[in-house]
Amino acid sequence: MISRGPRRANVVGVAYLISGALAAACVVVLCMMLRRLAGPVRQLAATMQRSRADLADRAGLLTARVAALRVALDRRRRRRNAG
Repeated sequence: MISRGPRRANVVGVAYLISGALAAACVVVLCMMLRRLAGPVRQLAATMQRSRADLADRAGLLTARVAALRVALDRRRRRRNAG
């Protein structure tokens, strides 16, 4: 029997194995971070929606006030012109 010496590990395969494990660990950490951020992001979205609704309500009220003021001014002008 011929001895060929000690067997060497496939260095290229080990590098791929380490890279794959590192990539998997990074994906897990990223998922954990995204999961933690999901709650605050939802709260921020809800706050933005409420703020937009409130702003739309105020803009609607302002539009109604301007329209009422125009009607009142038109009536006043008609009374002055009629009399």
